[in-house]
Amino acid sequence: MAPKSNDKPVELMAETESKKADEGKNKANDKKKSKKNDNPDIVEDDHAMSEEDRELKERLETCVSTLINEKSEASVTTQIRLKALDVIVTELRTATSSMTSVPKPLKFLRPKFETLKEYYGTIGESTDKEVVFLRARLGDVLAVLAMTMGKHAYCTSCPCTDERESLNFKLKGAKDYELLSKMGDTAATADDNLGSWGHEFIRSLAGEIGQEYNARVIAGADPDDDAAFADLLGMVDVIVPFNVEHNAEAEAIDLLIEVQRLKNVLKLDSIDENNYRRVCLYLIKTADFMSDPDDYAASNTLHLRLLEVLEAAYELYHKQSQYYDALRVALRMGNDDAIPDLMSQCSDPLMKKQMCFLLARQRINYEVEGDDDEEELNEIIGNEKLSEQFLKVAQDLDVTEAKTPEDIYKSHLAETGGFSRRREAGGAVVDSARANLASTYVNAFVNAGFGHDKLMTPDNEWLYKNKDHGMMAASASLGLIQLWNVEEGLAQIDKFLYSSEEYVKAGAALAVGILSSGVRNDADPTLALLDEHINGDSHIMKCAACTGLGIAYAGSAREDVMELLLPVVEQDNSGPNTMLEVSLAGLALGMIYVGKCDDAVGGTIVQRLMEASDEELDHSHAIFLSLGLGLLFLGRMEKAEAMLEALRTIEHKFSKTAVIVLETCAYAGSGNVLKVQEMLHQCAEHLEEDAQHQMAAVVGISLITMGEEVGAEMALRSFEHLLHYCELPVKRAVPLALGVLNISNPDFTVIDQLSRLSHDPDTEISQNAILAMGLTSAGTNNSRVAGLLRQLSEFYNKEAGHVFCVRIAQAMLHMGKGLMTLSPMHSDRMLTSGPALGGVLTLIYSCFDMKSTLLDKSHYLIYYLTCAMNPRMLITVNEDLSWRPVTVRVGQAVETVGQAGKPKTITGFQTHTTPVLISTGERAELGTEEVLSVSSVLEGMVIVKDNPDYEAPETDEKK
Repeated sequence: MAPKSNDKPVELMAETESKKADEGKNKANDKKKSKKNDNPDIVEDDHAMSEEDRELKERLETCVSTLINEKSEASVTTQIRLKALDVIVTELRTATSSMTSVPKPLKFLRPKFETLKEYYGTIGESTDKEVVFLRARLGDVLAVLAMTMGKHAYCTSCPCTDERESLNFKLKGAKDYELLSKMGDTAATADDNLGSWGHEFIRSLAGEIGQEYNARVIAGADPDDDAAFADLLGMVDVIVPFNVEHNAEAEAIDLLIEVQRLKNVLKLDSIDENNYRRVCLYLIKTADFMSDPDDYAASNTLHLRLLEVLEAAYELYHKQSQYYDALRVALRMGNDDAIPDLMSQCSDPLMKKQMCFLLARQRINYEVEGDDDEEELNEIIGNEKLSEQFLKVAQDLDVTEAKTPEDIYKSHLAETGGFSRRREAGGAVVDSARANLASTYVNAFVNAGFGHDKLMTPDNEWLYKNKDHGMMAASASLGLIQLWNVEEGLAQIDKFLYSSEEYVKAGAALAVGILSSGVRNDADPTLALLDEHINGDSHIMKCAACTGLGIAYAGSAREDVMELLLPVVEQDNSGPNTMLEVSLAGLALGMIYVGKCDDAVGGTIVQRLMEASDEELDHSHAIFLSLGLGLLFLGRMEKAEAMLEALRTIEHKFSKTAVIVLETCAYAGSGNVLKVQEMLHQCAEHLEEDAQHQMAAVVGISLITMGEEVGAEMALRSFEHLLHYCELPVKRAVPLALGVLNISNPDFTVIDQLSRLSHDPDTEISQNAILAMGLTSAGTNNSRVAGLLRQLSEFYNKEAGHVFCVRIAQAMLHMGKGLMTLSPMHSDRMLTSGPALGGVLTLIYSCFDMKSTLLDKSHYLIYYLTCAMNPRMLITVNEDLSWRPVTVRVGQAVETVGQAGKPKTITGFQTHTTPVLISTGERAELGTEEVLSVSSVLEGMVIVKDNPDYEAPETDEKK
């Protein structure tokens, strides 16, 4: 029913309209207020503040008014002004401890910033003690206010007239405090305490110091001259210890790097046994980013800052008597000269043994002399017990039984059955010689290091199922089956060294080299047995002997071996096989002197390349000669400059390839962005032929970025673009580059990409992708990759070349029955083993022209992978090196650099009892406090000792 009267609703409507009008006026007034107020975070409305805040605001305003003597009262003396300033200082200092919000005194004082600045300018240059103290303290207050109010150097929206105001006020204040100290006022000088203004102020000031330092250098100041930066360095000397003491080590290091005074970190007393690990870890990780492109034009010593950072970490570890960690850093710098010093200074016999295990893993040819345990230490460095330990792990994991190639192929699981059923069905007969050759390699890699198999060791029947180079590969496979076990291996190989078949004899010579890979033996059988063949007339024996020496002595830098091989490189016969011998000898020299920058080897290889005829440079194996030169300078950056210039003078298309191979090897693992850009630039040119240098550039991108996560991720994105927009030669190298980035690390997305490429219509892309799948999953037994490879063997069952590639990939996947890895990175991914990377690169460069290498007669180059093969086990041992099973946690490694407190270093871990297997990207830590490890990194052989502070948990008697 409708209401009788409309009076009330009308009244209500009128009232609502008037309310709306009032609200509109209020909003308009608010807008006007907000326009007047340039700083929206300043509280304007007194009603919005609590009583306490209003009181604080009034007190601060009164103090400012007194300080500047707003009313020009004669009674306001310097003493009164100082008291007013004291109140402001006290309020600011006590409030800056807040971490969650802008301190209220700072908020209330911001509107007074310009007023205080004007007053500061009117104080003048008086030398009266009280006035100087007033000026110094006001300078401090203005420096703090300028942190939020001042104009910054990076400000672009306004016409900045006075940059780095906060720093400028602080520098003026510092001068006044210095003047006071000269006047003898020590109490006032003690007030110049930067830390009392809080962390945020220190952080802001450190940033401005860095900017000011750079500005002065650009203006022409000499960075090495302390006098030009005395005022800034004075503050740095206060800020750095403050940061270190307050767990901000990362900021302290950053500031020292910014002002190029990193060596000062060694003078700090605040770095002790409690925090040196955090400081050193940050320094080591920072080193990855020290290849600063801005430094290149300014200095010939391109990685000076990189070495300076690592040198600082080395000295800190050394100072704390952490010789094992100091050795890791020395090896990262490539400073082999530090090894004797560290070994002689280390008095702990257990740490010495642990250091020797690290040298053995890095394949460093060092001999301990004048030590009580000299013999035992040299045994460890020579890997003499490696085979014994490996077999013991295999026994513990119950994988000692030999496997046949058919156990790997699993033909019975295939949809269309094995080769036998296809033959019965009238399918194409597969090239049996090629199939047998593939089985030889699968058998050798799967049973590597186990000392027995089901093809070669029972009798010689399998040997004669191959022909020529197949026989060579079969007899050489004995070396891989007996890997690291020199004594027993030689006994089995010896009979083949005197065979009437030249290929069998050559294979046996190669087997001797493979057998001794990374193992030092007093009798030195490899050199004794291969010496005669290097100087012999037989071509195949020469090739086998060169390869065998390269594998056996990789990384040893043995001069007697160099003297054997140099004449082979220098020979200038015009025979058809000369270039093959020269290239293999050059590659062997590169492996033996990997990363050593030896002038004799480098000069000989470059000279040979410069004197080579066009026909020789067109040879399919010439690239191995340039790879040998590249390995010589592996990771040595600018030290390769002279050789690069020499290579550029070669008037042949091969010159481009040789230059890129050398340059990418020299910058391997450096993460150098400029070099990556150069390589991408090489790929931009659209070439259908003569594009081998582009393939080398693509692989080079992986080489440069490997070991550095951000760079590797960016490289993966770049490869996507290369696949979309580049010509075939570039696309063919992309799978190989993906393999180099993920050695023994079957990342899901990478395997997915390679699986797609393995079905590419282009033969070479698909073959390279198949081999790359093997490389990325090497030694992991990854079931997904195993399934993909089985499918590929069916898909390409009529393509002999493809099937061979699938078999080699399967051999790598099941390498050592899953107990080995090809990854050159070790010691928590901090170190890269030169011989290991060299072995992988030999396989990669073989794939550039697979028809002439792996699918032809040079398939034995696959055995260079032996240099990269290492057990991926963690064994904990007692002081006498006997096994001691210990509980460990194994999980995905987590980056903890610069994080506060003691963050977890692994995630998603499982608890095991040693021995355990550790995959790429995983990390282990002790799961019990009962023992302490001598090594800071749990990898390989780790010595553990009883923890003297351990207290066994009390058993609950009530139960």
